[in-house]
Amino acid sequence: MSNAFKFTLDGKEIEGQEGDTILVAAERNGIYIPRLCAHKDLVPFGSCRVCTVFVNGRPQAACTQPAAQGIIVDNSSEKLLRFRRNIIEMLFVEGNHFCPLCEKSGNCELQALAYRFGILAPKYPYMFPKRTIDATHKEVYLDRNRCVLCGRCVRSSRDLDHKHVFGFVGRGRSRRIAVDTAGGLGQSVLSAPDRAPDMCPVGALVRKHKGYAVPIGKRLYDKQPIGSDVESKAVRQGG
Repeated sequence: MSNAFKFTLDGKEIEGQEGDTILVAAERNGIYIPRLCAHKDLVPFGSCRVCTVFVNGRPQAACTQPAAQGIIVDNSSEKLLRFRRNIIEMLFVEGNHFCPLCEKSGNCELQALAYRFGILAPKYPYMFPKRTIDATHKEVYLDRNRCVLCGRCVRSSRDLDHKHVFGFVGRGRSRRIAVDTAGGLGQSVLSAPDRAPDMCPVGALVRKHKGYAVPIGKRLYDKQPIGSDVESKAVRQGG
């Protein structure tokens, strides 16, 4: 393939293609790079930094950093894994995540990442912020306690649903997800078929009337760690 090139990931030479990000090239080769804000159907955003890798010794977001000929990428050193654990732990303490009571438990990507990294309890103190819940919509509710500001709802509403239901307001610790009307989600243009609610990686946007429908043991991450679908490609390819 004329546009193909080689680069090194965790000591192994892999192939990339013109236009690949590091995350895309790694996934094509059966190598999982953890992520929260990135999704295959959305434009890369680079906000959560869970996908951080070291490229030639410098930290970069794998979801936005282009792959290139000859670069050396570290995705698994202890230094990097410690960096990722810290990010995941901070996401937990900056919100109010009550996993045992959450409808998204077992299907939550943040929870699944914590299990993959062996995080049983964050080492940082909980901040217990005061955040609001918007349950005014007939089909979907917004629980800002669980929001990790990944922006998936913003991008999917804009690019997939062709609306602008969600957006960011505020800065720093005051930053939050807002909707397109002062009357709450119930008065927004969000409709049941929209993809935005299903793009949320945590339990911030949840469809009503469907909570706890899947029993424990059959949920998405009950038996296989997050990223197993990507890593199984390497097995099938004999990697």
